[in-house]
Amino acid sequence: MSRATNSVTPFHCILLLLLLLSPLSLAASASSEDLQTLLAIKTALQKPATNALFTSWTPTNSISNFTGITCNPDGSVVSIELPNRQLTGTVPFDSICRLKSLEKLSLGSNSLSGVVSDELGKCVNLEYLDLGNNLFSGSVPDLSPLFRLRHLYLNSSGFSGKFPWDSVWNMTNLVVLSVGDNPFDVGPFPERVGELSQLTWLYLSNSNINGTIPKGIGNLKELVNLEVSNCFLSGEIPAEISNLKKLWQLEMYNNSLVGKFPPGFGNLTSLENFDASMNYLHGDLSELRSLTNLVTLQLFVNEFSGEVPAEFGEFKKLVNLSLYTNELTGVLPLKLGSWAKFDYIDVSENFLTGPIPPGMCNRGTMKELLMLQNRFTGGIPASYGDCTSLTRFRVSNNSLSGVVPRRVWGLPNVGLIDIAFNQFEGPITSDIENAKSLTQLHVSSNKLSGELPPEIARATGLKEIDLSNNGFTGDIPASIGDLKQLYSLQLQNNKFTGQIPETISSCVALNLVNMAHNSFSGKIPATIGSLPVLNSLNLSENQFTGQIPATLASLKLSLFDVSYNKLSGPIPDSLSIEAYNSSFAGNTGLCSQNIKFFRRCSPDSSGSKDLRLLFLVIAVGVAVLFSSVSFITFYLRRSQKEQEKSLREDSWDFKSFHLLSFSEDEILDSIKKENLIGKGGSGNVYKVVLGSGKELAVKHIWNSDSGGRRNTRSTTPMIPKGAKKSSEFDAEVRTLSSIRHVNVVKLYCSITSEDSSLLVYEYLPNGSLWDRLHSCGKMGLDWEVRYEIAVGAAKGLEYLHHGCEKLVIHRDVKSSNILLDENLKPQIADFGLAKIVQANASKDSTHVIAGTHGYIAPEYGYTYKVTEKSDVYSFGVVLMELVTGKKPIELEYGENKDIVNWVSSKLKTKESVLSMVDSSIPEAHREEAINVLRIAILCTARSPTLRPTMRRVVQMLEDGGPCKLVGIIISKDGGSKKEEMKGYDKV
Repeated sequence: MSRATNSVTPFHCILLLLLLLSPLSLAASASSEDLQTLLAIKTALQKPATNALFTSWTPTNSISNFTGITCNPDGSVVSIELPNRQLTGTVPFDSICRLKSLEKLSLGSNSLSGVVSDELGKCVNLEYLDLGNNLFSGSVPDLSPLFRLRHLYLNSSGFSGKFPWDSVWNMTNLVVLSVGDNPFDVGPFPERVGELSQLTWLYLSNSNINGTIPKGIGNLKELVNLEVSNCFLSGEIPAEISNLKKLWQLEMYNNSLVGKFPPGFGNLTSLENFDASMNYLHGDLSELRSLTNLVTLQLFVNEFSGEVPAEFGEFKKLVNLSLYTNELTGVLPLKLGSWAKFDYIDVSENFLTGPIPPGMCNRGTMKELLMLQNRFTGGIPASYGDCTSLTRFRVSNNSLSGVVPRRVWGLPNVGLIDIAFNQFEGPITSDIENAKSLTQLHVSSNKLSGELPPEIARATGLKEIDLSNNGFTGDIPASIGDLKQLYSLQLQNNKFTGQIPETISSCVALNLVNMAHNSFSGKIPATIGSLPVLNSLNLSENQFTGQIPATLASLKLSLFDVSYNKLSGPIPDSLSIEAYNSSFAGNTGLCSQNIKFFRRCSPDSSGSKDLRLLFLVIAVGVAVLFSSVSFITFYLRRSQKEQEKSLREDSWDFKSFHLLSFSEDEILDSIKKENLIGKGGSGNVYKVVLGSGKELAVKHIWNSDSGGRRNTRSTTPMIPKGAKKSSEFDAEVRTLSSIRHVNVVKLYCSITSEDSSLLVYEYLPNGSLWDRLHSCGKMGLDWEVRYEIAVGAAKGLEYLHHGCEKLVIHRDVKSSNILLDENLKPQIADFGLAKIVQANASKDSTHVIAGTHGYIAPEYGYTYKVTEKSDVYSFGVVLMELVTGKKPIELEYGENKDIVNWVSSKLKTKESVLSMVDSSIPEAHREEAINVLRIAILCTARSPTLRPTMRRVVQMLEDGGPCKLVGIIISKDGGSKKEEMKGYDKV
């Protein structure tokens, strides 16, 4: 070989250098391409533009330093992790899938929306995909190309349509499959799920999955978590489930599962959390006695029988036990809950006997003891007097006896003490002054005695006191007036004596007072008439004397009873109405000019001496007036001239919130009697027809003070001078002026002066939903229209709760505040009670009973807390009105019952459920109506935390019904077991 052949030329050196540098060049090229792709993604997702998340996403920065981005050593993007970053808009999957090395895409818990196209299938190297907790629409795209996936999170993502199971079977490496909380059609539980043998996590809850749990589930031997709750599963629990030895959590509540626990179920010894509540399971609990690692066990609302296994008393980790509403018998293990930091027990509504286990609060952590409606005997163990962590203590409806331990009365964190319907003896002790968190005290129907300690007033949070049907004696302590939040006071059927203290008028929140069948005496305090929200007053069967105070006439009472006392004198005319005819019986000294069953009042019996004195005073006054007539005439003429001058000088504050085609003069000239179309508690509503033919509604809200002069035109109603703007006016203007939504009534402008407050709205010609449902217009409201009203009104409330800059709580949602336009489209109206929640304020900080009877959420009665979930409850009542055609309060519901109770009582058979649907709704739409009724039941759950958000309500309505979040549970004998979700506590 020649020398020239063996020599290394410069060309060879350059070629060798290029070969060595080519990987770096390729890496730089790939990095540059990924950079451009990421910048395109930033443009699509950067909303608002100032989102600090993307500050690092700049062309001059290395993409390895981009927030949420992880790169390979060669600089290519391997991971995008942007969960819970408040991202909105549509995801550019066409751009994302250009990242050829992308293995992980995590976009969960944002507000991303839009349809996800099949472009997602081009991300073929993905091993981890999280799109959960977003607002996507449409169907799940074809995922079959993503065969490398190990983690797939699509839960609560908004997808609908048919779920593509065939795509999943290609993903044989799947470790996590989470597709629950979606309205899509999952279909039957597939037998092929057993092919996904590497699964450790399977989440299908709230997904409409139906059929039976397949036997193939037993092949998933790596499974740690299995959740199939709130679905439509039926049949028995397969025996093959006992193969899942690694199972840590098993949740299958609120289905229609039947049968017993299969043999071998006790092999699941790794199980810590087990919830099979709200099914039709029966048999005993013997298969569970070997599950020694259990931390929580929830089996409520089933048909289990037999005894609670003695082994439960040895479970060292058990902290939560809920077995209520079953048919369990026997005694509870005495060591139950005594080992770990026990949290709560609820074994209510069974047939359990024996004593209350004494050691459940040994570690000082127990919060709730709920054992009502059983057959427990013995006393309350003294150890619970030291359980300062307790927040709820309920042992009512048992056969318990003895004296309540003193310290139980004074538990500092307990909100509810309920020992009613037992055989307890002894007094309520002064220790109750330490019960600073106590809101409800229910001790009725026992053998308690002694005087009510004045220290009870130091439990200043008390809202309900029920001492009825006991043997209490003595006076009501004057300190009762310190209970400013007291809502209900029931003292009937005791041995109380003395007079009602005048201080009771300081209990300004009182709604119900029942002192019947005691030995109270003296006069009925006139100050009771000043209680602003008193609705029920029963003073019957006592020894009251004197006259009935005329001040009681100012109360708006649904129940009034002073019968069988020793009252005398005239019955006030304002109380002489048919509804109260039996309220005065047994008072032989009473007389009336209007009630035929009573003797006519004579001048003497009417207080003739006082009248004669009054007539004398009047006569003298008339004489003085007559002698001064000339002076008065002169003064009035002068005053009139001054008023006219003042009117001409009045200054109006005109604020517009939309482009207007009218002036304030057109509005003011139309506020006259002939245009009056409605009256409310806060003022009048007028219909104004402008010269252009446009119709408006003008609301005049009464001011709080009084002054007594007319302030606008000669046709304008009397409006007080110098009045402050009412709080309702301020609330309505503040709320509506910033709102722009098709389902919220439009406020055009406000017109105010020193003396008058006017709000100008668009006029809605079809009145309110109440009018259409409960008057002659009802028959014209077919199901399609009702459904559209439900969806539209829900969207209006959703906007208030989720779409405004600050949360707006309406606080008076009802059918009469849902107005209908010319096309029967709904608009939420009347924001006089609305509350705008400030960013730095607690949503439940308002302690005022607001709303309308029949629509008020139950928590108002014992917490007064106002949250958006209170609006959800009220809207649930409206949905019930739409489906049933009935009013929230009807005589047929029974005493102290409303439509929510009535619906609950009808959840027995399919026939009784269908019978609730308004007869004017055709057969073809009955099932749709039942779906809406299910949503209504969800909305009216007793516990606010169990109610859906309005965003979820809208989603369920638009999807045609809920994902069986509420089941109609029917017992063997046809009785309704429960209508609510997990966590029900019998309030």
